[in-house]
Amino acid sequence: MHSLSSIEEVQQALLSQDYIAGRGLATSLFLALQMERPIFLEGEAGVGKTAVAEALARVLGTRLIRLQCYEGLDNSTAVYDWNYARQMLEIRLMEAAGAVTRAESTREIFSKEFLIRRPLLQAIDYDGAQPPLLLIDELDRADEEFEAYLLELLSEFQVTIPELGTFRADSKPVIVITSNRTREVHDALKRRCLYFWIDFPSLAKELAIVRRRLPHIRLELAEKMVAFVSELRKLDLYKRPGVAETLDWCRSLVVLSQTRLEGDAIDETLGALLKYREDVVAVRGDTARRMLAQV
Repeated sequence: MHSLSSIEEVQQALLSQDYIAGRGLATSLFLALQMERPIFLEGEAGVGKTAVAEALARVLGTRLIRLQCYEGLDNSTAVYDWNYARQMLEIRLMEAAGAVTRAESTREIFSKEFLIRRPLLQAIDYDGAQPPLLLIDELDRADEEFEAYLLELLSEFQVTIPELGTFRADSKPVIVITSNRTREVHDALKRRCLYFWIDFPSLAKELAIVRRRLPHIRLELAEKMVAFVSELRKLDLYKRPGVAETLDWCRSLVVLSQTRLEGDAIDETLGALLKYREDVVAVRGDTARRMLAQV
């Protein structure tokens, strides 16, 4: 159980870390904390899924342990590995000393002293006063085999190492899993989690985020920029801009001392907002000016 005793308290605590959470997300986080269940956050890239975990770790005053997923991720990167250089050195020293059997040397070098703890094992075998927050980021990028491996962790909060046995968490870590939905994650994993879909924010919420993160930006400029981004997301783009891109774009115009949103300024700073050449070409010029007139 955690100290956050209500949904409203979760919202206020996240707000203190400059993360504006709607009641739906705050409810899911509250339930995950109280029920000690992992939470699975899904949504398009850039909507703030990773930022939820970072803000929650700060709220809880605990360590954030992050596992960034990618294709080919395996146990040696995610769970544990052996310090082979130290093992080889130890073998040479034992050989030089003599009088050590093969079984004894094997038992000696496959001990905790030579174990390299990767993020999953760090979270399970954690000796801090407060359980850590384990962020398994962009799980959809990993292979299905690794996804299957996670089932033991999410069900039993334990990790098995053949040479040493099973490590069980004394206190369950807070687990946040994110996915950009580039592929479907298996139902067996989702069943072990609470689920919440994070969508692009409403215009009003995104404006509140911009003003919270950039308090010195002019209100009129912020309103028009957020409205422009909202219209931009309606286009058939290769990659729609997320909240992070909106903030970068706003910062760009502040750095350039722009006080009004104008066509030339949009064309010159689209690289802060759009990350693919095709999208920039499609928006720059007439399209940008037509959208500017609409907002």
